[in-house]
Amino acid sequence: MQNRRTFIALAAAAAGAFTAPAFAVGSLVDVELVDRARSETLQTWSYRGASWVAGRPGNRYAVRLTNRSGARVLVVLSIDGVNAVSGETAATGQTGYVLAPYQATEITGWRKSLTEAAAFYFTALPDSYAARTDRPDNVGVIGVAVFTEKPREVVRRPTQPPVLRGDVDQESRPGRSMRESESSMRAAPSAAAAPESKSAGMARDERLDRLGTGHGEREYAPTTNTIFDRASDRPNEVVRIRYDSHDNLVALGVIRPRRTQPAMPDPFPSFVPDPR
Repeated sequence: MQNRRTFIALAAAAAGAFTAPAFAVGSLVDVELVDRARSETLQTWSYRGASWVAGRPGNRYAVRLTNRSGARVLVVLSIDGVNAVSGETAATGQTGYVLAPYQATEITGWRKSLTEAAAFYFTALPDSYAARTDRPDNVGVIGVAVFTEKPREVVRRPTQPPVLRGDVDQESRPGRSMRESESSMRAAPSAAAAPESKSAGMARDERLDRLGTGHGEREYAPTTNTIFDRASDRPNEVVRIRYDSHDNLVALGVIRPRRTQPAMPDPFPSFVPDPR
């Protein structure tokens, strides 16, 4: 059994009103990628059962998370198979971000401390953080594992007997809450960082210019610690978004190039032009 009471780092800040995103993926938690350089939400394409996004090399991006539910949820974020908070090879039983009911927030980088993050940016595979830490196998995929919270037990104080005449009203002592035992955490295989199929992996390995996520400059990104009790060891939802450059997605058939319509001749042009 995994530890049900895990000290989850980093309650995400900046709650906002909930609105259904246009290009989001996910039902319990909506997931979008935002190009920070262009201040736009990146369009999502569906191809062979997968969701794809086209990134621009060099541009910083953020992962926007929107909690659609009226309860707190835990989000374990995997970038290229690496936990965005701890830097470990991603597994669903690890630490993540806690979102308040209907909260929306943007995760802009690799967590370095409670006040700083190293910016996410699209870059060539050899420059990606995963490749630079000898973990290039899952470059090009973002995973989000969502957990709901275990209901909290209500501790009721015993009713105090009435004070009789002549008795001394002693100060009541609050009841002690039971300490929950904490077992060692056993890392489960990460569904968010699951390896791709052999055929898909071979196709991607042939494109050495494919995109990954770099470890950019540190930015001010304040957050706080909190505690979260998972209702289950298994995530309630796992969202995957694959990404690459626009040209590579066109080559893969994910994005169909627009066909230009040939100009139709006009039998009755307005006036007679001068000859050349």
